[in-house]
Amino acid sequence: MKKLFFSFFILLSTLNFSQTKLFTVEDVIFGTSRKPQPFRQLSWIPNSDSYSWIDGQTENQVLLSSNIKSTKVDTIISIKEINENLKSLADKPIVNLFINWISKNELSFWNGANYYSFNTKSKLLTKVNSTNNNAEEKFVSPNNKLIAYTVGNNLFFSKEAGKEIQITFEKDTNIVNGQAVHRNEFGINSGIFWSPNSNYIAFYRMDQTMVTDYPLVDITPTPAKLKNIKYPMAGQTSHQVTIGIYDTRNGKTVWLKTGEPLDQYLTCLTWQPDEKYFYVAHLNRDQNHMQLKKYDVSNGELVKILFEETNDKYVEPQNELVFLPNSNDKFIWQSQRDGFNHLYLYDTEGNLIKQITKGNWVVTQFNGFDEKAKNIFITSTKESPIERHLYKVNLVSGEITKLTKDSGTHSAIPNFNNNYFIDSYSNLTTPRVVNLINTKGDIVKNILTLENPFKEYKMPETKIFTIKNEEGIDLYCRMILPTDFDSTKKYPVIVYVYGGPHAQEVNNIFGMGRYFTWFYLMAQKGFIIFTLDNRGSANRGLEFEQATFRKLGTIEIKDQITGVNYLKKLKFVDENRFGVYGWSYGGFMTTSLMLRTNNTFKVGACGGAVIDWKYYEVMYGERYMDTPQTNPEGYNESSLLNYVQNLNGKLLLVHGTSDPTVVWQNTLSFVKKAQELNKPLDYFPYVGHSHGVTGKDAIHLYYKITNYFLENL
Repeated sequence: MKKLFFSFFILLSTLNFSQTKLFTVEDVIFGTSRKPQPFRQLSWIPNSDSYSWIDGQTENQVLLSSNIKSTKVDTIISIKEINENLKSLADKPIVNLFINWISKNELSFWNGANYYSFNTKSKLLTKVNSTNNNAEEKFVSPNNKLIAYTVGNNLFFSKEAGKEIQITFEKDTNIVNGQAVHRNEFGINSGIFWSPNSNYIAFYRMDQTMVTDYPLVDITPTPAKLKNIKYPMAGQTSHQVTIGIYDTRNGKTVWLKTGEPLDQYLTCLTWQPDEKYFYVAHLNRDQNHMQLKKYDVSNGELVKILFEETNDKYVEPQNELVFLPNSNDKFIWQSQRDGFNHLYLYDTEGNLIKQITKGNWVVTQFNGFDEKAKNIFITSTKESPIERHLYKVNLVSGEITKLTKDSGTHSAIPNFNNNYFIDSYSNLTTPRVVNLINTKGDIVKNILTLENPFKEYKMPETKIFTIKNEEGIDLYCRMILPTDFDSTKKYPVIVYVYGGPHAQEVNNIFGMGRYFTWFYLMAQKGFIIFTLDNRGSANRGLEFEQATFRKLGTIEIKDQITGVNYLKKLKFVDENRFGVYGWSYGGFMTTSLMLRTNNTFKVGACGGAVIDWKYYEVMYGERYMDTPQTNPEGYNESSLLNYVQNLNGKLLLVHGTSDPTVVWQNTLSFVKKAQELNKPLDYFPYVGHSHGVTGKDAIHLYYKITNYFLENL
């Protein structure tokens, strides 16, 4: 048996404090680990080896600094001082201090529509610029003087305080400028892109006039009001996107000639450092053919296609180009073309100079160059899929040097010349450690070792290990044992599942936040909490991720049952008491496991569940399922409406009535089918909430979920 399911095993338990405090649902929502942590907004001060952070709460917030070679802590400014200065400028006080460093002696912050700079030497506060009071999507230019922003569906530009210049003039609100497009897929999180020297603003224009409306209802007024959103569902007409380049000096806009098909995806928008050319990754609607194109900024003409990438399933460009320092003709491109996300060095004629990184591991972040651009720094899974470490990679030799030494999940912030890094990490037994390290990986200074936030609580033991599925693939698992665990007893199991793309649940981290605190609460109540990352989840390579293509739910179920079968062989597991909980894709998985595993699970609870992928949006849905027209078998197999008759256990579905991500139609359709088949179903709508339940209503949600398992499992 041991050979069957163990290929790798690590056992790390949480810190063994002899404390007896028990978790409550209130702890889950507002508890210790969810309170503001020390060293907030930790960042380097430009062109120095000093760093700053925010300390204190509310009116006692202060901006502090220290140096890498000193133990002295200096106060730069307090929120009280800022508010005194704002008072003299006839502006309202700020409530929270959020700063951004401009230079060694200058920082900036927003106060409503006003943008300020503060000189740390002269102590002078200056109002740099301002926007319309209704401005959204505000982006400050690289020279920290100009602001691009949106009001409604149009794009504006502020040259100086009080001088607003309108760039677009769309009267139809279904045509949107300066906002994120393609429903924030492909790494897109904004719609405004300043040029390096602040001369141009590139922006998205999204025409949604051809997309059908989807109704959301607001019941707070009398009578209730209809709010339509644009929600292109899989196989239906999608929106059309173009890209404008606005010249801030002459007020003219040039439109890139991105051509047809009009429902293509445009992503990875990147400026060449000299501002002469602009780069766009074009992805066809089938998402299996990408072309990286170079455009002339002066006239919008296509200069050339640099290279193309194809895949029989999908190509997923996520990252903009990164130009080498002081270079206008060499850049780094990220791609999964060899099966794992790696870095490639290209010139701007489209010639591949070399593949920089290679191996059966994933680059998760590009961290920058060293001072002479001879080495790059990356974060990757090279050590282990469940860990993240910082590495130095020589651009010429390809030699890779691991810089972070302690096991766990590391996140690194380089200083201005990348001679030092702020290295923040945690692991199963370490809540949070922040060190300053050099390019050899040596710890120069420890600036934080966080006290265990759960030191007063009776904590369960946590294990991370792997099991093999029938194909011999290692699947990473996490098991949280009940407190006061007794191996001679039998315990019920709650499987927490997500299981979908772009997510990895099992990591070597110290578990904090809402989900983990709920896991600990349920462990105190006598449940085993088990999680397995099935095929289709992230950071294991393209073959692992694409295994679910065109048949979402099928392969994932198979892997999850591998986990269940492993658990059933453990003497301390009650094989008749399995429950499952998840949200969003995890809601889809929860419902799938309740309906498609021959009554393996006795109880399920989930929120925001996708029930039928034909109700999901175009970009995500078609990437992983193709369209209902081209893949009817796959849509039919994954649709949970076809399995409602199999519901024999207890299932609780909850859904936000204003959910714009997984629309309410999903679970309402399931309820209707359950009614038709006379199948008992527990259902609760969270009125007015979107894809998650927040605020005081979250207390209600977690009491409901907790009690559901206590009463039924």
